[in-house]
Amino acid sequence: MSRRVVRQSKFRHVFGQAAKADQSYEDIRVSKVTWDSSFCAVNPKFLAIIVEAGGGGAFIVLPLAKTGRVDKNYPLVTGHTAPVLDIDWCPHNDNVIASASDDTTIMVWQIPDYTPVRNITEPVITLEGHSKRVGILSWHPTARNVLLSAGGDNVIIIWNVGTGEVLLSLDDLHPDVIHSVCWNSNGSLIATTCKDKTLRIIDPRKGQVVAERARPHEGARPLRAVFTADGKLLSTGFSRMSERQLALWDPNNFEEPVALQEMDTSNGVLLPFYDPDSSIVYLCGKGDSSIRYFEITEEAPFVHYLNTFSSKEPQRGVGFMPKRGLDVSKCEIARFYKLHERKCEPIIMTVPRKSDLFQDDLYPDTPGPEPALEADEWLAGQDAEPVLISLKDGYVPPKHRELRVTKRNILDARPPAGPRRSQSASDAPLAQHTLETILEEIKALRERVQAQEQRITALENMLCELVDGTD
Repeated sequence: MSRRVVRQSKFRHVFGQAAKADQSYEDIRVSKVTWDSSFCAVNPKFLAIIVEAGGGGAFIVLPLAKTGRVDKNYPLVTGHTAPVLDIDWCPHNDNVIASASDDTTIMVWQIPDYTPVRNITEPVITLEGHSKRVGILSWHPTARNVLLSAGGDNVIIIWNVGTGEVLLSLDDLHPDVIHSVCWNSNGSLIATTCKDKTLRIIDPRKGQVVAERARPHEGARPLRAVFTADGKLLSTGFSRMSERQLALWDPNNFEEPVALQEMDTSNGVLLPFYDPDSSIVYLCGKGDSSIRYFEITEEAPFVHYLNTFSSKEPQRGVGFMPKRGLDVSKCEIARFYKLHERKCEPIIMTVPRKSDLFQDDLYPDTPGPEPALEADEWLAGQDAEPVLISLKDGYVPPKHRELRVTKRNILDARPPAGPRRSQSASDAPLAQHTLETILEEIKALRERVQAQEQRITALENMLCELVDGTD
């Protein structure tokens, strides 16, 4: 009689746990827009959530430490004239976020480290090039200031945010609405899924499809796809019988999937979140109350079911924390920010370990905030893997960095005159603007304190009158 051998894996016992009630973010009116994006973006400094807003589109940005009930007058980021559909933090600057909207524009915002007194309404730059709504944003993983956007006009545009220029426009590769776009690890290729039921791998700089697979999932509902660390593809979709599926593909042989997992019959589109360090993919369905996770390995059957985190309430959207934002002292290997109707709840994935020492097998070096390339270098054909950092001593976010946009004057080709000073002339207005902003904030706070003191005095007088009256 043969004994069944249990597969060895350090991630076999990963378990999910919702954070305590006081660690949630309460009283947030999460957007009700019917669009299959995650509505939430998070990095080691901030949590951003698309919210309901009258007369335009808005999202709220909260410092991670600001848990509990959010004041209904908390400043929003407002500037779009129609609902915001997607937001994405820049991987190379934790204070920069891009937002895409139904109004056909993309706006890039600089978020201050202090809490602003009023709504942020001025983006650093507005990118205009799409003719219909923009529903997908994705920053380049290794090149500075390179942002990809995909719109309802079936066009993908790659921008240089530092100059506001269009680097590349891919306008004849998709015959229908694009459902998802994902970069590979070094940003040399993108994988897209489209309403025409085709999964494509595209070389954006050549503007051509390198490989494609029609109907990777037979069902009619939208597909999603992400690259794995070794260049394979994970796709989620539906079978002909409306069963949700996860498939692993080798782009060199697109005929048959390397592995196929069938799950359940539910309508929610599965959003895949892949962690290249642990090779685990987490599947979060919109409207589901669970997160399933699978380990991807080199040997058959390649895709191994690990576990399911279940809770009572369905999720409206989910944010996924980058590895450098996790608590390594607690063996935390993933953290999600689950959106409910009126709140956001952190969900922590942990590998149980007894030792207090740094677990280097759980935390290989991970992509840090430094870009490996400039936008021009990437466009010229260079590729570079992400610049890695160690999490051994925990990750400390760098100090606030300004995003500077320089519009090139193509008519002026003169070389810069004189030696370079420690602060250039173009820096001066920016520093002055920052100083003015701070002074304005201080003035507004003083006025607020003064008003509160007057109110206290008025209440004390009323109290004295009431006490005298009772006597």
